[in-house]
Amino acid sequence: MTSLSFVEDRNCWRVAQADALALIVDGEDYFKALRHALKAARNLVVMIGWDFDFEIEMLPGDSDGDGNAPDGLPNAVGPFLDALVERRPDLDIYLLKWSGGALIAPGRAIPALKIKLMSPEQIHLAFDGRHPIGACHHQKIVVVDDALAFCGGIDVTAGRWDTRAHRPGDPRRRQRSGEIAQPWHDAAAVMSGPAAAALGALARDRWERATDGPLPEPVPDAVTAGLWPDGVSVQFSAVPVAIARTSPPEQDTPAVAEIERLYLDSIAAARDCVYLESQYFASNSITRAVRARLGDPDGPEIVVVNPEGAQTALEDAAMHVTRSRMMQELQAADRFGRFRLLAPFNEAGEAIYVHAKVLIMDDVMLRVGSSNIDRRSMGFDTEADVALLAQTAEDRARIRAIRAGLVAEHLGADIDAVAATIDRSGVIAAIEAFGSPGLRGLKPLPPRKEGVIGAFLARSRLFDPRYMRSARSRLGLTNRHLFLGLGALVAAGVLLSRRNPPKG
Repeated sequence: MTSLSFVEDRNCWRVAQADALALIVDGEDYFKALRHALKAARNLVVMIGWDFDFEIEMLPGDSDGDGNAPDGLPNAVGPFLDALVERRPDLDIYLLKWSGGALIAPGRAIPALKIKLMSPEQIHLAFDGRHPIGACHHQKIVVVDDALAFCGGIDVTAGRWDTRAHRPGDPRRRQRSGEIAQPWHDAAAVMSGPAAAALGALARDRWERATDGPLPEPVPDAVTAGLWPDGVSVQFSAVPVAIARTSPPEQDTPAVAEIERLYLDSIAAARDCVYLESQYFASNSITRAVRARLGDPDGPEIVVVNPEGAQTALEDAAMHVTRSRMMQELQAADRFGRFRLLAPFNEAGEAIYVHAKVLIMDDVMLRVGSSNIDRRSMGFDTEADVALLAQTAEDRARIRAIRAGLVAEHLGADIDAVAATIDRSGVIAAIEAFGSPGLRGLKPLPPRKEGVIGAFLARSRLFDPRYMRSARSRLGLTNRHLFLGLGALVAAGVLLSRRNPPKG
């Protein structure tokens, strides 16, 4: 067995049992499961996210002429939430959105303001700006009645919905602009029991820090039957779950880097394979840990699945030039041929955007959450991950099946055949056996051409900072102060324009 263990205040915040747990892969299944859980909520829902887009359909393509889903409730997120509280007067829904998302995230500011100003009073929307300037709130958590919780990488916003087939030109990925969104791969965990209650405590703490006001506790002994989502098979039962965090320091709290320590402990403990899915590969500490294991003659295979490119040219230069440098460093150290950095493509050759944040260590540990393999997620933004260690032979078999399912999805191959090859020869051998010279599959990532801008961003890490101890919130300035200051400037401008109307 592995030497890895969960140690509170080292590589996790809290360990609590999940009565049931499953990994949900990709947006189609996630939004179905989330919708089911929200409809079953009785008392209290807390939704914590980088962004919310209240205009997207949860079940794209399933609306009738009135905009309702097959369950008879509005398909769009905002009207759906309104309908839930209108039919359940005792239900309160709290939504916490990163303040910067009001300016740069897909959800846009106006729909959020409509929710805040025009929705029923049981819906409470707040903006989280309690971060150092430049940092963001990146956790993605939903807690229902402290009895069921989701934690992963999926935001309730535009562009996240897709199926596991990632079909070219799927009209259900159509955006407001009329364009078809890029194929999107993502993941989240759903769990019940004390682990869900622990995530509820984490969500309440985040709300209180962001708003300076407490959330209500859920009603004791509230009816929770029927919360587990239809169509989601329980994969793990009565399993301890670790909750790990990243949080930058504030004037009254130290930095938290449990997620980084959990990554490092997992890589150090691996015997056979470290399988990683992440939006980025740009962390110095993770690169050092991987390099150390590649030098071990008996070390594990290390397979990293990344998106081929970022969604903007500036982000691509900022993050993937750094990735190329780290990839070349690891390839040079890989004298046993055990390292792969790959990107998935569908049958039309379209790059599938990898937004999932998953780590599978051997057939022993499964971790999913909001953290990327970059410096921001290790020590600048707020993040939340959950992880479990297999308790039984059945748990280990399920972890192997999850890993085989992810690899098979990326390859467009039969899952049983992929699983058999992995069991016999390893993950890299399966990728090579089922890879093809065609368009579909996992393809090696070529190094990025740096250019002047890319080289500067990679050297400065301007968009991928790590919070340094020497800069610890000395002035107490946060994104919240910046957000409030901008709001005050806008209000002052409006007031002055009314007092001094233009002559004409």
